[in-house]
Amino acid sequence: MSKPADQTTHANPAAHEPDAVESIAFAAPVILPVVGGVLMFLLAFIAVFMA
Repeated sequence: MSKPADQTTHANPAAHEPDAVESIAFAAPVILPVVGGVLMFLLAFIAVFMA
């Protein structure tokens, strides 16, 4: 018989190590509008340059 998987990390959800998404999720309200503005500027620049 195989040994059951270690359930110690699943018993306490607060004891998990943070992943990359959780470490930057607090910055999303600032980062997303800034990146959106840069993207709009780049698309407008390309449109004007191609015209």
